[in-house]
Amino acid sequence: MITSDQTIAYARATNDPIPEHLSGELAPPVFAIVPVWEVVVEAVMGAAPIEALALILHGEQDIRIHRPITPGMDLRSSAAVVGVRPKASGTSVVVRTATHAGDDLVNEQVITAFIRGWTGMAFGDPAPVHDFDEALRSRPATTVTARIDPDQTFRYAEAAGDPMPIHLDDGIARRAGLPGIIAHGLCTMAFTSWAAIMAVGGGDPRTLRRLAVRFSQPVLPGQEITHSFWPVAPGVVQFETVSDSGAVVIRNGLAEFGRL
Repeated sequence: MITSDQTIAYARATNDPIPEHLSGELAPPVFAIVPVWEVVVEAVMGAAPIEALALILHGEQDIRIHRPITPGMDLRSSAAVVGVRPKASGTSVVVRTATHAGDDLVNEQVITAFIRGWTGMAFGDPAPVHDFDEALRSRPATTVTARIDPDQTFRYAEAAGDPMPIHLDDGIARRAGLPGIIAHGLCTMAFTSWAAIMAVGGGDPRTLRRLAVRFSQPVLPGQEITHSFWPVAPGVVQFETVSDSGAVVIRNGLAEFGRL
């Protein structure tokens, strides 16, 4: 059963300023990954060898929200691999999840894991497309800037139950070819969620219906990140996130808002 302590911890670990999240009234949108994490890993490992676990990168995340998660919900989640797409440098594994509270569908997610250096057998479908329309750059954008705290990865790992060593151990991160400890991609995505709610959703977290991103570059603790939102249609924006080094860390961002 989901508790308010869990959801508040997640909000604090992602610097979420939304009052409903900080009070425990509603879970932040990207908290949706927490109840499904174990079944996602199980699904991916059913399609790839166990030694591939250390080679996995999080490629994309697409969350469709049917109703917000609230404390007290008893959630049931399932996950299945729906596509395997080999490429020259590795293989993308596409996992689809569904989370229910009783008979009610709470959210659906499509998670794309990229396994470096492994070639799988192609089958199924690719992840849903949410490519950025480059023509939007000629339009004005709404921007929100935030900073990743030096201790962000440690706080996020505890709140999300994601203790991957590249987020916590500098030596392991460097041996993996990274510049040091990097922020969890889902932590950065959580930053985009509250930024979108504030900039586009009028501050009302109940209106966010979909959030989709592609993780393109790592974010380092201490960096400042800026989200830029371009309107596409009423209640729909595309966005990207750039770090203070100039790297685009989130590409092909899409947020959709509407009331149930």
